This record gives sequence, C-alpha cells and structure tokens, in this order.
Amino acid sequence: MRTRTLATIAAAIAATAATVPLLAQESKSASDGIAEYRKMLEDGNPAELFEAKGEELWKTARGPKNASLEKCDLGLGPGVVKGAWVQMPRYFADTKKVQDLESRLLSCMQALQGFDANEIAKTPFDKGEQATVTALAAWVSSMSRGMKMALPQKHAEEKRFYELGKRAFFYRGGPMDFSCASCHGESGKRIRLQDLPDLTKNPGDGVGFAAWPAYRVSSGELWGMQRRLNDCFRQQRFPYPGFASDVTVALGVYMGVNAKGAESIAPALKR
Repeated sequence: MRTRTLATIAAAIAATAATVPLLAQESKSASDGIAEYRKMLEDGNPAELFEAKGEELWKTARGPKNASLEKCDLGLGPGVVKGAWVQMPRYFADTKKVQDLESRLLSCMQALQGFDANEIAKTPFDKGEQATVTALAAWVSSMSRGMKMALPQKHAEEKRFYELGKRAFFYRGGPMDFSCASCHGESGKRIRLQDLPDLTKNPGDGVGFAAWPAYRVSSGELWGMQRRLNDCFRQQRFPYPGFASDVTVALGVYMGVNAKGAESIAPALKR
C-alpha cells in the first residue's frame, strides 16, 4: 500500500514537472490560472448545499410565531424572490430604511417569525440563526443568477446611502492608514495571486459585488456580503461597525450601484 502511494506521488510530481515548461511556453498569467481553477470547480460548487438549505428554511414554519418566510417582501412584493437580489440594497417603506439582503431577511424573520433581529445581529458569523441568514441569502441570490445588477436610486435615502458608501469606501484611517480604495480603487492591483477588482466602477460580470454571497474555498465556508465586509475592516485594522449597520449597507449600495449591468453569479466560488 505504502509503496503504491509513494509511486503515485512520484508519478504526480513527474507529471507536474513536465507541465511547467509547457505553461511557461504558453505565457499563462496567474489570473488565467486562477480563472481555470474556478471553472473546473463550477460544477461542484459547495454553495449549492447552502442554496438547498436556504430554500427549505424559507418555506418552513419556524420561530415563536411558527411561520414561514414565504410572505417576506424583498422589494418586489410579498413572496417574490426571483430578481430581488440584483435590486438590493434598496429602500423599504415599512422599515423606513435602506436595507441589503441580509438586513432585510432579519426584518422578515422578526416580523413574520418572531425572532429577535438584534440578538441575531449580535450572534457570531456561522453560528445559530446567523447561519440561517447566510443560507437564506445563498438561496435568494441564486434565484437571480444570470440577471443584471440594477439597484434603484430613485428614493432620496437610496441616493444618500450611495454618497455615504462612497465616503466610507475612500475613508483612510487606522494603524495601516488603509481604506477600501487602497485595494479596490484602481485597476491592476493584486495581493499575491489574487487580482483585486476596481469597485469604483463595474469591474466585469461576477468579479466584484455581483459574486457575493460566495463560497470561500480557503476557509470552507459560505460568506455573505456582511461577513466579507467584516473581513475587510479586519484587514484595515478597523473595528467592525456591526452586522447590518448603516455603513456596511451603504458600502453595499455604493458597490452595487457601480456594478450596474454586471451579471450576478452569486453564490460564486472564491479562493
């Protein structure tokens, strides 16, 4: 058994060594290699498991009120899911707030099912009902896959949140003197082998905002936009402003409006 395993490893090393000169001859860029890697994994994206769980949670009666979320209004009317994700964040008259998908799901879970939205917001990512919100976001976003991002900017609050998000995006501070724009404010930037999209404009279909929620191969977890922003604040050495806070929603408005016309591929696959 061990001899066979060592022989297999040796053969794999030999095959890899033989491939390296060919790759060099083709002058393939690191980004091309990453794109091929993602393409290979597309048919087996683990996010599909979260989508299935999210659909079940949407339709299941739960919570103190023993109700489902099938009457939740995501902006296109009660129960309408298809096409909702590509038009969020947006203003909701019932809460008098601009909300992204995750904060809107919290509102529905509280109003329809009786959950405490504040308690869920304080729960660590991937724990308890936070995991429920993530799964729901995966399913809802999947129902808009292939559709174009088209965030509304008609209401005064939607316009205000865009400007607030823009200010937050370019705000520099903390011990590293970083801003969101430090990594995502111009084209051609990269961290190690990862290209950094310019989020001040539409960087291309599914590359930036239109790819989230996404399954992170590096951590084996599905991340919603709120968790992604939390990680950005962590890397900037900023304290996280809180789940579904105004500034995180505003950043979503800014990036989402800039992504107008990009095709949604959420939940995508990320390294």
